Amino acid sequence: MMTEQNQAEHVIEVKDMVKKYGDFLANDNLSFFVRRGEIFGFLGANGAGKTTAMKILCGLSAPTSGSVNVAGYDVKMHPEKVKRSIGYMSQKFSLYDDLTVFENIRLFGAIYRLPAKEIKKRSHDMLKELGLFEERNRLIGNLSLGWKQKLAFSVAVLHKPQIVFLDEPTSGVDPVTRRQFWEMIYEAAAEGITVFVTTHYLDEAEYCDRLTVMVDGRIEALGTPRKLKEQFECFTMNEVFLKLTRPKQ
Repeated sequence: MMTEQNQAEHVIEVKDMVKKYGDFLANDNLSFFVRRGEIFGFLGANGAGKTTAMKILCGLSAPTSGSVNVAGYDVKMHPEKVKRSIGYMSQKFSLYDDLTVFENIRLFGAIYRLPAKEIKKRSHDMLKELGLFEERNRLIGNLSLGWKQKLAFSVAVLHKPQIVFLDEPTSGVDPVTRRQFWEMIYEAAAEGITVFVTTHYLDEAEYCDRLTVMVDGRIEALGTPRKLKEQFECFTMNEVFLKLTRPKQ
């Protein structure tokens, strides 16, 4: 039974969410919740409906029907309040190559409505922690992909959002950088930031607290990696994913 305490711990609540584009059903009655400080994986093959659902959760689109609450706000009624409560990092690098490291931080800090003094303090602390302080006046375009991605994640949580949405954040980076990136995710979750992440690397699904697998617009599985492997009698999440997404013979 859902208690008031449990509801207060849920920073995302989705119930019977449907999204249609004409006759096309992109999201088919999705229902799930995400807890505060949880690392929640959102898996599915291309065309499964992940991007559509993420746009709704980020306040960029409205559901056709159903209820969606993010950070305590109804996305249909208060999309701008949702946007101010979240961070977002896209699959493709989301900072500006023709601006310096510090200029990017200052720009996004202003977009997040942080005071100038706070931007200066947080950027100093962030760059020291990343080991990029000496590179603060370097153009972003001159950094390696791994450094770009780590910086983009740090900027996405600069304003200390309740939730950060990561759309395939480790795509194209080397295994060492991927591991370092996930250490940053763990640190953010430990600070109470909820991490909602999509990935095509099935080994990364093992790092999530819970996850869903989307198939043809529906949630076909939901649970911890361990529970899903037990449920589908598999040794790895890759096997679970293939069992759910391969066409039935």
